[in-house]
Amino acid sequence: QVQLVESGGGLVQAGGSLRLSCAASGIIFSNYAMGWYRQAPGKQRELVARITNGGKTNYADSVMGRFTISRDNAKFTVYLEMNSLKPEDTAVYYCKASYYPNFNYWGQGTQVSVSS
Repeated sequence: QVQLVESGGGLVQAGGSLRLSCAASGIIFSNYAMGWYRQAPGKQRELVARITNGGKTNYADSVMGRFTISRDNAKFTVYLEMNSLKPEDTAVYYCKASYYPNFNYWGQGTQVSVSS
């Protein structure tokens, strides 16, 4: 049974920082690309950051330079370090594990709220 469990969300003031974690089980973690997505109320879910099994990263333009994705294969965990948070970063953040061509798993999400 595959499980992705996010943690680290919360309420923070604008300009603050949070670190999200996503712990995976039931998959060969090192084989999977891992991503962080977010969904704000009334909006579609969007990619925030992604890291391949080889460690290559890519980011949404809106978070470039403020967020950093990383992974620890020994701990089966992917992280999202979020700095200089803005109110527009408020959303539910989801972790996703992907293995080509069609193995995709999602976590349950963690709420991030940024007050102005």
